[in-house]
Order: sequence, then structure tokens, then C-alpha cells
Amino acid sequence: MNFFKKLIQNITSLKETEEKTEPSVASSNIDALPLDELFVKNFISKGGKFLYCQDIKELEQNLLQILKENKWNNMVCFDDDLNKFLTKIKSAKTQEIVHNLPFFTVCEALTADDGSIMFSSKQLKGKKLKDLPADFIVFGKTSQMVKSIREGVMAVRARAESNSPTIVSSVKNYTPDKEGSDFMSYGNTNAKSLYLLLLEDL
Repeated sequence: MNFFKKLIQNITSLKETEEKTEPSVASSNIDALPLDELFVKNFISKGGKFLYCQDIKELEQNLLQILKENKWNNMVCFDDDLNKFLTKIKSAKTQEIVHNLPFFTVCEALTADDGSIMFSSKQLKGKKLKDLPADFIVFGKTSQMVKSIREGVMAVRARAESNSPTIVSSVKNYTPDKEGSDFMSYGNTNAKSLYLLLLEDL
């Protein structure tokens, strides 16, 4: 059984168990999940769209399918390596912010505790999340999963050494259309409709 099928099966099983057990027991079941399963469960519960990729070829196929389904013929991309990848698959791209196009980017960390995705100034190039397009396509790796935001920030600083990023931001809400009606997210302008292409690299 591949990683994705096992992951979805375990999450479905956990959901069914939660519905039959007391809240305190369900909470302990969630806490016992491996990082990857906990992240995917929280990410999907917040409206994130998750596609597992066993290799770069599968990632390429999934990306092209996303573009086709959404009728996107171009992408906003700031990352040099991703731009080379887009040239290889013959996809148009621009470094100008165009709000009706998706933003294709890598990330710093995938936070299991809340299903959020962490970015730094390295990916955002000085832009604020609220100023970027509403649609994100994120290329993440299983090795980027961390337990908490604190661990994510520590990992960013460790990788950067002396040249630490000036901004670290997270997307925690993947349903922008519901943002205004949710009292708990009032004032949060970082909600994005987001696809995560998760590459297995462990």
C-alpha cells in the first residue's frame, strides 16, 4: 500500500473512531498520530487540497492537471528553480503579481499541529501574504514537516544560519470565501485557496 492510500485510510479510520468515542479519548488519538498523518488531517479539515507525489514525474502530472482543471494558462512564480521546472514542462510563468493567476511556490515548513504552511521572505520576496494571489500551489516535501510553529521557526533559522529571513508568515485558513463569516478569523487576511503538492523525500 503506498503512502497516500495508507494516510487517507488511517485518517478515515481515525475520524470514524472519533465519532464513536468521548472527546478526551478522541483528542489523545489525534495526539498519537505521526506528524505526516496529523498534518494532512488538519490541512484537509481546513479546506486544503492535498496531492501526494511519489516522485517529480508524478508532481509534474499533478501540477498540469491542476492547471487544466482550473483553466489556468500561466502562473506567478518568484523561485528560480521552480521557474526552470516550469520551463521544462512548457508552462508559462511571470514574476509580476497577477491576482487571477495562481502563485506557485515552495515553503519553509508544514506544521502538523494546525495544518498550516509556513513561508519566509525567501519565498515571498518582500511581499505580504495578503498582497499575493488568492490561489496558491505549494511544492512541499515530507522532510519539511514539523510539530509546531515554534519548531518551524527554529528550523528556518537553523537553515539560514547568519542570513535569517526577515519575515516568517503562515497560511492557516484555506477557505478565503468563508473568511469574512468566521468570527474566529476576523482580521486574518492570509486565507488562501491552496493546493499542496507533497513530494515524498524521506
